[in-house]
Amino acid sequence: MKLYKSLTIIILCLTLSSCGTNINEAKKDISIKTNVSNDAFTLGDELKLSISNPKNHEMSEVDYTLDGKKIKTTEILQNIKLGIHEVIASFSLNGEATSVTKNITILNNQTPKIYSYKIINEYPHDPSSYTQGLEFYKGELYEGTGQYGGSKLRKVDYKTGDVLKNIDLSNEYFGEGISILNDKIYQLTWKKGTGFVYDVDSFEKIGSFKYGESLEGWGICNDGSKLYKSDGTEKIWTLNPETLTEESYIQAYHNKGKVVELNELEWVNGKIYANRWNKNGVAIINPENGAVEGVIDFSPLQNNVTKHPKLDVLNGIAYNPETKTIFVTGKYWDKLFEIEVVEK
Repeated sequence: MKLYKSLTIIILCLTLSSCGTNINEAKKDISIKTNVSNDAFTLGDELKLSISNPKNHEMSEVDYTLDGKKIKTTEILQNIKLGIHEVIASFSLNGEATSVTKNITILNNQTPKIYSYKIINEYPHDPSSYTQGLEFYKGELYEGTGQYGGSKLRKVDYKTGDVLKNIDLSNEYFGEGISILNDKIYQLTWKKGTGFVYDVDSFEKIGSFKYGESLEGWGICNDGSKLYKSDGTEKIWTLNPETLTEESYIQAYHNKGKVVELNELEWVNGKIYANRWNKNGVAIINPENGAVEGVIDFSPLQNNVTKHPKLDVLNGIAYNPETKTIFVTGKYWDKLFEIEVVEK
């Protein structure tokens, strides 16, 4: 009897193992097909989904989800964020529930507008500042700088360049972007996965926060209620202003593909303006879906600053709601420019 039970258990285990292996092997034969060969769609396109099952494995009816939301086999891709999305097909295979996935890319359906600029004023700027963040708050200009051993948080008289208030970051931190919301200054650091919170009046450090999935800190801005953070990729993360946790993200895409190395951020009239590192330009991004709707070409602006060995790229953009103008500078630039954006 004991021998019989042992043989039964062994056979059962082998059967279950065999079924599991067969399921996994069969699953390799099954894939999701779309109606576009490279799986790259334009906003407003029709998405058609089907299953490729060349070996005719026994399957149940398929259910599809897009980013976790159930969809039909045919969907119009509108009112959706741009970038990479995950499609999951769920079904029963040989009586066992399983699924397969496919990524699709959604591009914008319009070409970005190209803008230039008109210089309204030029002001002095500290050429020793490796500018990372720039922001106006209640008529005052604040600046965050970078480099290990040279990172600072400052309040600056933008018309004279005089430093009104300054604190130095610890040498272990490389300062990045800043933003000010509800009398609190938020300053990112680059690779330490940490941001700092200061009182705007005293510059006293009153808190800190850790990054989530965004491993690095580059730029930060706010819309008056939420914070937005870049991490050097095409992603811009939305942070809860109370907990400072990452709640969601958009991906910056135009009609050809993604836009990466998004750096200093600024909120301007409902759009996110993002410096692009090493590009001497600014992308104008729709915060709802990530569409790059415009590009400002600032490349000639560097010709207006004093040349020296450490001179680096454009970085630092601030909107002054009192003058309704934009201020830009760069890393180790000796000038701060007040500009008006004009369409080419």
